[in-house]
Amino acid sequence: MATSSATNNEPVSDASAARVDMKFEVIVIPVADVDRSKAFYTKLGWRLDADFPFDNGFRVVQFTPPGSGCSVQFGTKITTAAPGSAQGLYLIVSHVEAARKELVARGVEVSEVFHTLKPGAQFRPESNGRVSGPDPGHRSYFSFATFSDPDGNTWLFQEITTRLPGRGLSNLDVSTLTELLRETEQHHGEYEPTAPKHHWSGWYAAYIVARQDGRTPEEAAKLGKLHIEGAQ
Repeated sequence: MATSSATNNEPVSDASAARVDMKFEVIVIPVADVDRSKAFYTKLGWRLDADFPFDNGFRVVQFTPPGSGCSVQFGTKITTAAPGSAQGLYLIVSHVEAARKELVARGVEVSEVFHTLKPGAQFRPESNGRVSGPDPGHRSYFSFATFSDPDGNTWLFQEITTRLPGRGLSNLDVSTLTELLRETEQHHGEYEPTAPKHHWSGWYAAYIVARQDGRTPEEAAKLGKLHIEGAQ
């Protein structure tokens, strides 16, 4: 008797499968000296989440960059990858020059800010596709700066202020959140005159989550309505 499963390539029916969020939580980087790496990432100003040593020699250290939903781990007996082999790890920032200035003030060596003329030039320091300075129009995705940890694992600042359609919101700072709340208020105001009795917070929550997931304002408003009326 045939059954749906993840191993037989048969599709799972929509009726039985709700989407489950899969949030990228941690990336492991290989290092040679855990204490040296801990000192470096502390100097960056990243939050130290954990430093757990165990009797069998296993040790895990975790840091989280400011504003990031993803953390970085390193330690002993945690990976077989060669120290320094993690390359081109993205750090998304709203202002690449300000991000560079902050790390330089902390004593970290950071490349000059550059923009690219050729695809992939951000990963190749020797490439002639790099041009000094940020993108002239400060277009999202085009301005970069790089730095490395003591083992040579490389990090890449990329400036993004507006994401491509369908990719959600970026850099949810006070200004961006203020704009989003105003947008939410406007669409909720359009819905409210014909809506059943409800508390605004449920509609707002559904709308904001949808916008963060990359939905358009119109799609988010429909999901807000569905959330309220489906709960009646």
